[in-house]
Amino acid sequence: MDNNFNSFNPASGADSASVQEQLVKGSLSSSNFNIVDELEEVDLDFHKYDYRSGHPAVFCCTYHKYNEGRPLAGMWLDLTSFSTYGDFIAACRWLHRDEADPEFMFLDYENYPDSLYSESGMSEAVFELIQELAELDDDEREAYEAFMDVTCESAPSMEAFRERYCGEWDSEEAFAEHLTDELCMFDNVPESITRFFDFKAFARELFMSDYDFSDGHVFRTC
Repeated sequence: MDNNFNSFNPASGADSASVQEQLVKGSLSSSNFNIVDELEEVDLDFHKYDYRSGHPAVFCCTYHKYNEGRPLAGMWLDLTSFSTYGDFIAACRWLHRDEADPEFMFLDYENYPDSLYSESGMSEAVFELIQELAELDDDEREAYEAFMDVTCESAPSMEAFRERYCGEWDSEEAFAEHLTDELCMFDNVPESITRFFDFKAFARELFMSDYDFSDGHVFRTC
């Protein structure tokens, strides 16, 4: 998606520390200093997103600030910079330490599938899946997104993807020909007979029940 909040992107030249100082300055009353004291300080500069990296990221605001007309009162966070989901939530909490009970609002996102995005939150399972996707190369990521299409699931597990993925093929028929070789179906069968084998019909049968085909990628149905 387009970076609509680039003024808070570290690559734009904005100083993250000064931005946060401006956001928090004057907003902490004596009644909530104890809230800040209970939080573990987080180095937000370490987690700021550089749009040139291509890493998955979210812009973290809160519903309270958004409803006050301050949608830019937040920061782009690089999701690959966190070791755990708990670290991510701790950073969001520290970022909005001027609120006693912040309700996080992820106004925008970058570099991960649309179906994994939610404005109102991110589960631990989705966070971990996004980190796994970031480790894939372009071909593997394309294959995973094809897997999402055939399963009709918003967040299929990486384990299921790897178990069911059969590779990339030019056509269903090309995969059928490969399968006949892999299964040694024509071993010791004279070419005079095998040349009459109907690969189109065989492929049609395979992809009616046992396999799915999407954007050149083949997957077992179970």
